Amino acid sequence: MKQQRGHKARLYLTPAQQVAADEQGHAARTMWNLIHSWWTMLPKDRRNLAAADAAIRQGRKDLPWLAELPAQASQQVLKTYFRAWVNCWEGRADAPNFKSRFRSRMAIDIPQGRDLQIVRLNRRWGRMWAPKIGYVLFRWTKDLPVGKRADKLNKVTGGRLVKDADGWHVVFRVQREIPEPQPHTGPAVGIDRGITKPLAFSDGTFREHGPWLIEGETKRLRRLEQASARKRHARRKNEPASNRLRRTYDQIAQLRAKAKRRAVDWQHRTTAEAAETFSRIGVEDLAITNMVKSARGTVENPGTRVRQKAGLNRAIATEAWGRTVTLLEYKAAQRGGQVVKVPAPNTSRRCSACGFITPGNRETQARFVCKADSCGYAVNADTNAARNIDHAAGLAVSGRRAGADRQAEKRQPPTRPHAA
Repeated sequence: MKQQRGHKARLYLTPAQQVAADEQGHAARTMWNLIHSWWTMLPKDRRNLAAADAAIRQGRKDLPWLAELPAQASQQVLKTYFRAWVNCWEGRADAPNFKSRFRSRMAIDIPQGRDLQIVRLNRRWGRMWAPKIGYVLFRWTKDLPVGKRADKLNKVTGGRLVKDADGWHVVFRVQREIPEPQPHTGPAVGIDRGITKPLAFSDGTFREHGPWLIEGETKRLRRLEQASARKRHARRKNEPASNRLRRTYDQIAQLRAKAKRRAVDWQHRTTAEAAETFSRIGVEDLAITNMVKSARGTVENPGTRVRQKAGLNRAIATEAWGRTVTLLEYKAAQRGGQVVKVPAPNTSRRCSACGFITPGNRETQARFVCKADSCGYAVNADTNAARNIDHAAGLAVSGRRAGADRQAEKRQPPTRPHAA
């Protein structure tokens, strides 16, 4: 089975390489904006990839600074832009738009894996080639199919340089040939995602974490945010941000990026452990986008408890529930398991012991007590919800198998020939 994955590693650029990478990143963003202007300005019957390719070639001749971006990277910008329109036409994304200088992430594509010339120098360091930048060192944290380990089925097919808040990174596209996973024989589990308890399992256990920033980092972040607020207040209307304000923004972004890296690391480790242990993992099919909408309302109908809802929205966004399910899905598939999404209504109000549903079952936010006369079941509210999710996932899987069996019976040939 062919497996395609991405591997991200940090780059260590010299000052000259840093300048060259920034120039290419700005050129790639400008190339996107020029293609967008050209595409939206022309009539629909004249929009095609061949004409866009000719426009790019002419632009590289007329604007020398645009030629700082390698030719293959320029062609990849066009392919990515056209792919964005295809995603829009098929309803998977919004229409592409201009990329702002300060609100978009710089990226440089290296489409061909052979151009990277990856070499492992020692246990901790590797070296790669970036066009018009030179040989660049990166941290070797995962074995890559390069050198004698590479073949037609196992290789690095390309890469992309991306600039985050803490510097430049490279994302390798890695293709491997792996055996088909055997069916997982472990137990089933339901997982309830929350805020007080990030992950509650139906077996009564929890997966929790502390704050992503230590106390000193949290205080420093608060001071930087207060400083940025003062500098923004002192700036005149329509006046560009000062260098000090931008430096403060960069420091804030670095701290938030550090918190995100720690959160993603915790999610990777937790979801990998769950995929290794359980064969079927049930989760709620949540409409997270609708859950984090603002409660501000309109001028005619203003919302209530807006600040409390904003705090709840930030907490949900910090936990990144959608990313947890995405990691679970591909990790479980690699190990022969499956992730089953079940409807969310009543998972928190239904008693997992007797099935009785009433809003009064939740005594507090963390405590569930069944109000049925013959039950009285008491347990942590998140554990009760996880058990309901596990039960619903089992019914969903059995229903699918029953439907598949009925379809198989319909396809079976008759046991006796039809009468003439």
